[in-house]
Parts: sequence; C-alpha cells; structure tokens
Amino acid sequence: MKILSWNVNGLRAIVKKGFNKWLDENAPDILCIQETKTYPEQVEEFSATWAGYKRYWNNPEKKGYAGVSVFTKEEPVAVSTDFGPEGFDTEGRVLELDMGGFVLINGYFPNGRMNASRLDYKMEFYRHFLEHLGGFTGRKVVICGDLNTAHKEIDLARPKANENYSGFLPIEREWMDKLVEAGYVDIFRSYNDQPGQYTWWDYKSRARDRNVGWRIDYFFVSGAMVPHVKDAFLMPEVDGSDHCPVGMEIERIR
Repeated sequence: MKILSWNVNGLRAIVKKGFNKWLDENAPDILCIQETKTYPEQVEEFSATWAGYKRYWNNPEKKGYAGVSVFTKEEPVAVSTDFGPEGFDTEGRVLELDMGGFVLINGYFPNGRMNASRLDYKMEFYRHFLEHLGGFTGRKVVICGDLNTAHKEIDLARPKANENYSGFLPIEREWMDKLVEAGYVDIFRSYNDQPGQYTWWDYKSRARDRNVGWRIDYFFVSGAMVPHVKDAFLMPEVDGSDHCPVGMEIERIR
C-alpha cells in the first residue's frame, strides 16, 4: 500500500494547480490531507474525479481555516475525530481511521508563532495527543501530517537562527522526544539520514528556490508497525503548496 500525506494549504486552491492530475498519476491507496480550508460541500464539483476514494473529513468551526481529510480506497472499520477532552479540538485537526490491520491518524498540529496563547494551545494539543496515543499500546499505528515542529538540527536549514522561534523551540522539540520515547519512529530517517531534506519552504522569501526549508511533515509509526514499512520518502519536486507531499509504502495488512 502507498500512503501519501500533504498539507495542501487549501484544497480548492490546489485543485486549480493540478491536484487531480497529481492524484491520478500517483494513485495512493490512502491520501491524508491537511489544511483543507474547505467543507465537503464546497468541493462537490470534483466528487466524480475522486470517485475511487471514500472520503472522510474533520472540519473546523471556522470556515476557510485548518481542517483535515482522508481519501482511502479501502473502507475503514471506524472513523473518529475525537481526542482530548470534549470540545477541545474545534479547529478540525485530527482524523483517526481504524483500518483493521492498523490505525491511521492524520493530524494538522497547531502553529505556535502567532502569539503566546497559540503556543500554549499548541503545547496543550501536543499533551492531549500523546495521552491519546496511550490507548493504542501494542497496536500497529501510523501517525502522519504537519506536526509544525522540526525535530533535530538536521531538519531545518538554519537551526541557530530559529532556535528562539516556535517550530524549533526546546519545549516543542522535547515533545517530539517524548513521542519517540513512547515508541514511535520517524520512519523517513530510517531510509534517509542526509541533510537538506525539507517539506516546507516560506513562500514570501522564495525559500524553495534555494532549498532553505524545514522538515515539519512526518510519518511516525509504532514499533509494531516498523517491520511492515517498505519505504519512506519526500516528494519535493511536487509544487502547488508551500509544503510538499511525504509518503510511505507498507505491506498490505489484514
């Protein structure tokens, strides 16, 4: 199975930039989308193009903001948008699918750069998410999406210049450490240990042209899932968003 994940920075916008052609050419078994910025009824005109996929959504209360979706060729056993205390996630940031053989969690984690309260929210989001993972001990789990933090110095082009900014703060990176301590593996780094591997580039400074980027989009897998992974990769050649897709190939698990 091929699983792809992409922060599209607006699903309606990226459809105008060739998303449907890209989807047809790559034909993932599962596609996890972050920052949809749309409700399903706003993209109904494309439903015929996406007919081969069952589509699931977690929509924010605020239109035109955040949101996640999963397109899958196989029907999940169960789908959930709940994690943390009731009413905690009003921004449509997590979508969890039980695929039978494994659990898939698609997340668009908060950005903490706007102000102190948003950083607080991000850290609270992280805390609830990690607690939620405690319910999957021993299971095969795949976590993907935009985690909005570069974990190690190798994961961004200018670590020293950004060590005091959200996205590379010690408290954010420590949470990533806790995720690893909980048994989750940054699977891309099992296949590629080279620098210069990024998934997000600032639009305004044309940073992508110079590959001055950050790796903030991930696949983390539980220890039980690791033996079933056959490859993990980035797709920096794919444009249309300020993020590029990331991918993973796994054995088909029943």
